Amino acid sequence: MSEADPVRWGVIGLGYFGEVHAHTLSTMPNIQLAALCTRRAERLGELADRYNVKKRYTDYRELLADPSIDAISLTTNVDDHRDITIEALRSGKHVLVEKPMAPAVADCDRMIEASEQSGRLLMVGHICRFDPRVAMAKQAIEDGRLGDILSMNARRNLSRIIGAEAGEKVSALFGHGVHDADIMLWFNRAKPVSIYAQESHPSSAKYPDCGWAMTRFENGAVGVIEEVWYLPETTRFDIDARMEVIGTEGALYINCGEAGLEIHDANGLSMPDTVYWPCVFGQRVGALESELRYFADCVREGQSPDRCPLEQSRAAVELMTAATESSQTGNVVYL
Repeated sequence: MSEADPVRWGVIGLGYFGEVHAHTLSTMPNIQLAALCTRRAERLGELADRYNVKKRYTDYRELLADPSIDAISLTTNVDDHRDITIEALRSGKHVLVEKPMAPAVADCDRMIEASEQSGRLLMVGHICRFDPRVAMAKQAIEDGRLGDILSMNARRNLSRIIGAEAGEKVSALFGHGVHDADIMLWFNRAKPVSIYAQESHPSSAKYPDCGWAMTRFENGAVGVIEEVWYLPETTRFDIDARMEVIGTEGALYINCGEAGLEIHDANGLSMPDTVYWPCVFGQRVGALESELRYFADCVREGQSPDRCPLEQSRAAVELMTAATESSQTGNVVYL
């Protein structure tokens, strides 16, 4: 593929985040949002009309059979990730699959194997790696400004309004904890050796809304992850996401909740996202756009997406599935 050729992109799964992917892709130069797919015909027509997409599929296999599509965003439920990813790779498509990579480590292994055998690129959408605040923290750690990492403490909490819907698909600890697990694995190069977790389930959602996990790494560092999808409905945060990293020579503090904008209106105080995928005058900008641009460049240049190595995406799944096991058994799980 030459640099002048647009990457022809399809999106499979058109829930909330699938639409965010579609909207973002539709405004990006050198990318053509060429196809959309969802089983819901009415939803498909609505979004295809909105973003001027001619190729519309209710069966993802028909999209994968389309030879004109170069790459796909897979934004379905995590339980569908393994099979659709493997089929997409075997059909010759490059795949950006949303996190978590898959529900189980064995699924991740099969996806990695399919990428290697097909010669097509696979990347997991760990968007936090494209957040400039997180990336600058990584750079500070790499520059030795913190010394050896001793402790990492992260939280990523949401209103129960959002949690009620998200909790029908995945637990807070696994669904959001995989973000913080990935960041900790990125920051601290040592492997995790054990994890202990507890969850609570105050709502009627299918999966637990609240979870804490503590992991120890082979270099002695300790990481604590807090995920609560049960903040009050009136919470001012779109997401209250923060992280503290303490080392032998320094410390850093990442605040992704207070993103620099407060809006006071008839509905009260809100603090909207200004970094991940904000919509500014009709165009999506931010970390998701950077992530999609990075993967498009990898596809165009035939380069491995080393910003998000598959083995680290797999390791994040391994850590958080072990946390789920620990919560369910009450035991420390050794990795």
